[in-house]
Amino acid sequence: MHIVVCAKQIPDPETPPSAFKIDAASNKVIPAQGIAPVLSQFDAIAAEAALRIKEANPGSKVTVISMGAESAQAAIKQVLAMGADEGVLLNDPAFEDGDSHTTATVLAAAIKKLGDVNAVFCGRQAADWDMGQVGLLVAEDLGWPAAIIAKGVTTGGAGLQITRVLENGFESLETPLPAVVTVSNEFGEPRYPKLPQIMAAAKKTVTNWKVGDLGLDPGAVGKAGSRLKLEKLFIPEKGGKVELMEGDTPQAQAAALVARLMADKIL
Repeated sequence: MHIVVCAKQIPDPETPPSAFKIDAASNKVIPAQGIAPVLSQFDAIAAEAALRIKEANPGSKVTVISMGAESAQAAIKQVLAMGADEGVLLNDPAFEDGDSHTTATVLAAAIKKLGDVNAVFCGRQAADWDMGQVGLLVAEDLGWPAAIIAKGVTTGGAGLQITRVLENGFESLETPLPAVVTVSNEFGEPRYPKLPQIMAAAKKTVTNWKVGDLGLDPGAVGKAGSRLKLEKLFIPEKGGKVELMEGDTPQAQAAALVARLMADKIL
């Protein structure tokens, strides 16, 4: 079985709010100085799910794909250190400033180029924009079934046995292969690579593909092909007013609060 893991490099969620800045002219986040970007934690969990499938099915292979700048090789190397076999970086100026639709278009084209993929595992959402759209859009582009927000994934029957997270419980289902699965944090913690694995991953060569390698029209990807227009990116202003209720006793203060809420038509 050949499984692809889609991995995204994001700004470190632990970045202090004071270090978070926005370039209003370009509507872009300014990278925090001295704080390296990291692998999206949901994608690390998806990698863990794929690696467990690999371990349960000898002879299987895991390929990690990331679309981004050269720095995204660090995210790929992390998944390689976890146990993935090959890495592919999709890096081209034509891919920049796209939306979920164009990202899925590029990822799906890379998956088609690999040719022998049986399953694609994604995080339930990227931990920066939190849109949760790319996995489903990849499935749409590939014409494959999709199972989203999975807390359990195993092989069995005609394909994959999946337990999904619902608002009020869980759902068990089976999907044929090939298929796309988005894995949720309920799956469990991803493994932490040991030093020998990290050193071995550092020596592995990551394949680089550009828009021409995927046979894509530059006008259909990145900013040129984006269907989403970002009107404004800004840091919310924080503020508030506090009014103390007067009264000699707690009962009097409570009565003053009720009177004020009624006057404001909240009660």
